Amino acid sequence: MSDSQRLGEFDLIRRFFVRDTCTGSARRDGYGGDDPASGVALGQGDDCALLTPTPGWQLAVSVDTSLADVHFPADAPPEAIGHRALAVNLSDLAAMGASPRWYVLALTLPDIDTDWLEGFARGLHRLADHSGIRLVGGDVTRGSLSITITVHGEVPAQTALRRDGAGLDELIVVTGPVGGAHGGLRAWQSGERDDTDPLLHAYLWPSPALNAGEALRGLATSAIDVSDGVVADLAHICRASGVGARIDVEALPLYPGLAERFDEQTARQAALTGGDDYVLLCTLPEHALARAEAHLAAHDCTLTVIGRTVAEPGIHGVPTEHVGWQHFDVEPDDRSATGATS
Repeated sequence: MSDSQRLGEFDLIRRFFVRDTCTGSARRDGYGGDDPASGVALGQGDDCALLTPTPGWQLAVSVDTSLADVHFPADAPPEAIGHRALAVNLSDLAAMGASPRWYVLALTLPDIDTDWLEGFARGLHRLADHSGIRLVGGDVTRGSLSITITVHGEVPAQTALRRDGAGLDELIVVTGPVGGAHGGLRAWQSGERDDTDPLLHAYLWPSPALNAGEALRGLATSAIDVSDGVVADLAHICRASGVGARIDVEALPLYPGLAERFDEQTARQAALTGGDDYVLLCTLPEHALARAEAHLAAHDCTLTVIGRTVAEPGIHGVPTEHVGWQHFDVEPDDRSATGATS
């Protein structure tokens, strides 16, 4: 009998997802113990984790499910799948200006492939370590490949970035280039598999804008991460805030190499509606722009002004009727057929 056949649920958890990161007491059963320095009063291995939030801070909690061949290609490198599954959740914390603290993982597997699990866990843990977030529990079960992660972050009380704070005649900005992930998706669909290619890397290995989110606390009036496309995500801010928006399409910062790979119209369309870029889309008063740029420069981030909020409802200046990714579109775009985005 192979090692993979002998591995049960709890053995699998201990082998791939329990890590010796505790600074407090360890558990005799091999699961995670307490780690007061990380706010973990009780870690993995019980019915619940016990967590201690920072006094005076609010919890920010978000959950996302990633399905094989819907949100990522099932045959993508397992390390990239692990990274990506956590990255899209961390991006929600970034959009709120929250600092990552803890997460839980629910993993559904069709079978136990130890090589795949080693790669998946390596990508997951590497990004978790880089982002300062701690795995404190979860579940493993059998079925079609599915990854559900719930992240917990913290933000000083009353400072969270929200979607409903945009005012009239405010600047609309993005914290990085857009369109790269959609370009990478198209590259994957055409058969490219070298993830050192900048566009393919942008799609498979997104980088959540955590530093930018924290730096924009107290400056941005609203924020959202670009997961469904600039047009669709800006529409969420406009609806929540009761404003409209006018975009200067020519001002959109295109991901490096996008315009060279595709024609100009395709590149602009990818930037407007492609999604999966996970930069932040924010509004802020014009007088706050210089301070925001200075705060982000300290983290090697930039801001690009792409428009202004207006009184007239809707998104104006956009030469397209398509609004971006939605799971239940009557006529979804081609991403759902090959399954590769959120």
